[in-house]
Amino acid sequence: MRRSIDDYPFDPRDYPPRFEDDELTPISWAVAVSDDYDDARPRIVLTVEEVGRPGQGLVGHLSPEIARRLRVAIRDGLREIGEDPGP
Repeated sequence: MRRSIDDYPFDPRDYPPRFEDDELTPISWAVAVSDDYDDARPRIVLTVEEVGRPGQGLVGHLSPEIARRLRVAIRDGLREIGEDPGP
C-alpha cells in the first residue's frame, strides 16, 4: 500500500525577497504512507526535492516514532517564532 497524503510545490512567495542572493534552495515536499517493506510495518514517507531536479531529492522512510518527533519539532519551532502550532 502506498498513499499520498499531501504535497507542496515550491512558490517563490514563500521565501524572502531575493532568496537567490541568500543561496536558499527552492524545494518542494511530499508526504505519503507506505507499507511496502519486508517487515510490512507502515511508515511515513517524506520526500524533499530541489525544484528543477526531480528524482534527485531525499526520501525519508520514517517510523511512527520518528514522524512524531518531527511533528513535535515543527510544533516547537512554530511556537518559538510566535505562531500558533495548530491542533
